[in-house]
Amino acid sequence: MILEIEEIKRRRKKLGITQKKLAEILGVSQPLIARIESGSIDPKLSLVKKIFSILEMFEGKMNARNIMHFPVKYVNPDTTIKEVIEMMRADGISQMPVISDERVTGSITESSIVKLILSKGLDAKDMKVRDFMEESFPSVSPDEGIELISKMLLNSPALLVVDEGKIAGIITKHDVMKALMS
Repeated sequence: MILEIEEIKRRRKKLGITQKKLAEILGVSQPLIARIESGSIDPKLSLVKKIFSILEMFEGKMNARNIMHFPVKYVNPDTTIKEVIEMMRADGISQMPVISDERVTGSITESSIVKLILSKGLDAKDMKVRDFMEESFPSVSPDEGIELISKMLLNSPALLVVDEGKIAGIITKHDVMKALMS
């Protein structure tokens, strides 16, 4: 993909985004955006990539399919807390869906594990996931745009991407941040 700096102004205006709003999203000044658009400065490639990522997000080109993580790591209801902790540590993840017979039955997060251990003590490590799992993560289609995904992640640690009734991937806040910064 060739990034044409001259396209920034045209695409931004077509989307109805002001220079000020684009600058706020990027964490830069509005005058910097104006200078980039006028061609009076030669911006860093990393900044140009971020600008195009933001524009693509607003154009709906960034969707669940493009940012989801797969395969999905999951546990079953009979998994012990100790096993969950070991899996999370080994895979560097902080939440997982609970799946039984190919159906999502709940979720488990680091936060729920910490709360359990604080309330039940260290004996909690032998408890089964089924005894304290939380409700399932919300789901989105593979074509859902990043804007709605970002809003949904304000209220949930993860989203499941479901395609034709099957789990296709999982999205976390980290995945969204990574997509916006790439």
